[in-house]
Amino acid sequence: MAKAQTTEKSIDMYMPDHRLELVPSPNWVRVFFGGETIANSRRVMLRRETGRLPLYFFPQEDVRMELLSDQTSKGEAIFWSVQVGERSAKDAAWSYADPKGPAADLRGYIAFEWAAMDAWFEEDEEVYVHARDPFKRIDIIHSSRHVRVVVAGETVAESHRPVLLFEGNYPTRYYLPKMDVRLDVLVPSETHTQCPYKGVASYFSVKVGDTLVKDLAWYYPFPVPESSKIKNLVCFFNERVDALYVDGELMPKPKTQWS
Repeated sequence: MAKAQTTEKSIDMYMPDHRLELVPSPNWVRVFFGGETIANSRRVMLRRETGRLPLYFFPQEDVRMELLSDQTSKGEAIFWSVQVGERSAKDAAWSYADPKGPAADLRGYIAFEWAAMDAWFEEDEEVYVHARDPFKRIDIIHSSRHVRVVVAGETVAESHRPVLLFEGNYPTRYYLPKMDVRLDVLVPSETHTQCPYKGVASYFSVKVGDTLVKDLAWYYPFPVPESSKIKNLVCFFNERVDALYVDGELMPKPKTQWS
């Protein structure tokens, strides 16, 4: 759920078991910074690479090169700062200096550090965190399973109408209607995270008696259209609640970056 970074500081294309795949994308992609369109292309290349998030590369002809400055070379990459008026994002644009092997087709293409830019759009929809991978699948399915969530020894949510979200190797997430959650234990949080496949999430801490568990639950008030089934439903971190039961069976706590 945390906002991911896509900074490229070193590039090793020949690690054991390393895979790099370049996929021409039909999407119209635009990048904005400082009120200006930095890149605008209908012929981007999507890089899918072991250990890195999906990333768009733009033909140099579709990049506002007059807004790139302070070119430097670092290892196998060339970096530029993005400069618009008084605003600057250091080393936020880069390209392979001399791409070879599977990256050879990226000669003359430029990428941007996702988090350093103000906004990214695929067609007319804003995209968060990183480029969406067309080969990644999310399934969101209505269910009648009995889900019960326990925090600090008390049941804080119980539902027979959860919505189950399956996303790759992540744990199954159980999104519950607010009517089936004890709203009296939810404390609004200022935390927000972004997901390219779901949108912007808002968080709740959970307070049971004297126990406060920070940012234990989240919901999407305005999910992207493809994930509309989870709109305003509440989900608890399986890995951080005391217990999560599904049809009476205690679920094992997964080990993830949010444990």
